Amino acid sequence: MNPRPSSASKRAPSSSRAPSSRAQRSPASAKPSRAAAASAPGVDREAVAKALAALAAMEGEVLDDLCGLARIPSVSARPVPDAAVRASAEATAVLMRKAGLHDVELLEVEGAHPYVLGHRVEDPALPTLLLYAHHDVQPEGDPARWTSPPYEPTRRGDRIYGRGIVDDKAGILVHLAAIASWVRAAGRLPVNVHFVVEGEEEIGSEHLAEFLTRYRAKMPADCIVLTDTGNLERGLPSLTTRLRGLVKVEVALRGYDHALHSGFWGGPVPDPVMGMARMLASLTHPDGSIAVKGCVAGARKPTARERAGLASLPYSAKALRADAGAVKGLKLHDATGADVYAAQWYEPALAITALEASPVAGSSNQIVPSARARIGVRIVPGQDPKAVQRALVAHLKANVPWGLELTIKSMTAGPAWSTDTGDPAFAAAHRALAAGYGTRSIEIGAGGSIPFVGPFAKALGGVPALLVGLEDPACNAHAENESLYLPDFHASCRSAVHLYAELGAVLRPAARG
Repeated sequence: MNPRPSSASKRAPSSSRAPSSRAQRSPASAKPSRAAAASAPGVDREAVAKALAALAAMEGEVLDDLCGLARIPSVSARPVPDAAVRASAEATAVLMRKAGLHDVELLEVEGAHPYVLGHRVEDPALPTLLLYAHHDVQPEGDPARWTSPPYEPTRRGDRIYGRGIVDDKAGILVHLAAIASWVRAAGRLPVNVHFVVEGEEEIGSEHLAEFLTRYRAKMPADCIVLTDTGNLERGLPSLTTRLRGLVKVEVALRGYDHALHSGFWGGPVPDPVMGMARMLASLTHPDGSIAVKGCVAGARKPTARERAGLASLPYSAKALRADAGAVKGLKLHDATGADVYAAQWYEPALAITALEASPVAGSSNQIVPSARARIGVRIVPGQDPKAVQRALVAHLKANVPWGLELTIKSMTAGPAWSTDTGDPAFAAAHRALAAGYGTRSIEIGAGGSIPFVGPFAKALGGVPALLVGLEDPACNAHAENESLYLPDFHASCRSAVHLYAELGAVLRPAARG
């Protein structure tokens, strides 16, 4: 990472990809981390204006391309190979060529869904950006909960609804729209770009290490720009400087090789589903905090200055409850905005992400022979993911009731990430966001995980990584009725046009990595 001293203590620290605690209010209510500034010396303002005009002229075309891509059900949780995920990669490649990228190809790693890579190298003397997004999506969830078909993008008011429309197919189109705008207006970009679009981000980027080993030489860069995070509030541009990591295991408890009649057998024999409930309940204290010894080791609480920065961010408990769809009377674990942001960005969190035994529909009076669950721990900078995984496994083994047979499958163990923000690239990003959105930007954290960031930044020699995105508190990413807020999409496209010019003026090519 960038070795310069962190400036995070001087401004609001690091938002969350999924959970929301923000009010839908005017961006002016937020305390900005930086004042909006004029363009960097060397930025060709006339060229930027022409590119923005080209962008405005292609607005309908860009939305059509986005909706076409979102119609492809590219669910990476399906086994490899999957025809839909490959079709999504191929459609992304077509859009890359259309935007003006060259040498576009699908990159293959055995057992992984395909990546897509395209390039536009204008001049070796210019700085080079590595742009990142992903074309795979989450499963659609419960079809009955969707108000319109998940793979038929539907506009209602200022939002488009559909699976993957905001996470992360809009992220792909932000950069393709900005690239096409520069190419149409000026015939070239103010920077060189390599654009990599991943196909397995939603399942933890399990083949990232192999991908890096095989293909890293194809994409040297002076800066990473990743478009897969979110804004703290609708209309409030946010630069993410912290991500939580993820540790995940799958557990199964088995008591019998077949179901038992609950009348004949109930009483003398243990219930494996009840056993699973007891074991899972042991993972947390009554107040919801993690009870697993070793799962919070290494986590650092925010300093007084960082906590003051958290407290300065806009917050509304009412909005948090509304965005979460909380039932009446639900008691939140955290009381204040500073508590909520600290819990999302500075503290690990444990969740049961899947639980199955027997479906309610069609069930009968039986003792179910086995149960299965997935457990995820979101870890924070300073924690060792392997150590947390070992602690979780040890706790589960120690809390199996009644001699039930336990099986544990260790899955993801990805680290958290944070960055210093002293590099000129961060000031350039703030200027670009302010110009695109028309209001000053802030720095935030994210409660979710993006495995690509840390390993690629390290492989490129510690280049700065700029994390921006389009998710907002009401977007329902990963849930039913996922949506994209169109004003922020258009603002993000404008910001990308500005960003290329700003980074072209401040980055030194080949200075790192």
